[in-house]
Amino acid sequence: MRVLLLGGTTEASRMAKTLVQAGVDAVFSYAGRTNAPVAQPLPTRVGGFGGVAGLRTFLESEHITHVIDATHPFAAGMSGNAFGACTKLNLPLIRLERPAWKAGVGDNWTMVASVEHMPAALPDTPARVFLAIGKQQIGLFATKPQHHYLLRLVDLPEEKLPLPDANVVISRGPFDVAGDTFLMREHAITHVVAKNSGGTGARAKLDAARILGLPVLMADRPVLPGDNIAVNEAQVLAWLGHNTDRGV
Repeated sequence: MRVLLLGGTTEASRMAKTLVQAGVDAVFSYAGRTNAPVAQPLPTRVGGFGGVAGLRTFLESEHITHVIDATHPFAAGMSGNAFGACTKLNLPLIRLERPAWKAGVGDNWTMVASVEHMPAALPDTPARVFLAIGKQQIGLFATKPQHHYLLRLVDLPEEKLPLPDANVVISRGPFDVAGDTFLMREHAITHVVAKNSGGTGARAKLDAARILGLPVLMADRPVLPGDNIAVNEAQVLAWLGHNTDRGV
């Protein structure tokens, strides 16, 4: 058995440690979205594969027998490529997926079909927006230049931001409610924009928004191919045929 673990999430890092502890031969793959990715206990590669064809070549050349997709729930391109390559090679594939967030009592959420639809859902009158969606799709919000945007990124932007009025905070999660409440108060935030990523590492901004009574625009997850899904590392190990009680 030789496993390819597609990572970039907190869950992927936990899965990597679990695989090492279980003695599973595995390779960890980062997309290369950040300048200093978290070090992993597995042999690690960084960068794209070159679509389905490139990933298929890698799987064959590395003699991969199983693939764990533990990428971000919004990494639809990578998940689609993994499904396509594994289908062509008839390789077993499982997606380690965080449960989505659900609004609770006191939450003021507006669900939006996709990130692309979110700028239009913002008000036309100037607002102060905590844009908590990462860096890849910031440019979409250039259509609403009247707003002030607060961006929280892992790395400093390499190019000039497409938003005329924006502040950038460089920080890596996990975040806590007290810190996010302070951040939103400090920047007088009136709206929070987020993806329904799920998990605990970025949940704090939603709890802070509830405390402050702020509206949240929440993008629904993209529909990903495949229905073999695990919600924790133990389920993945069981799928691999490893007994979690014995650790092997």
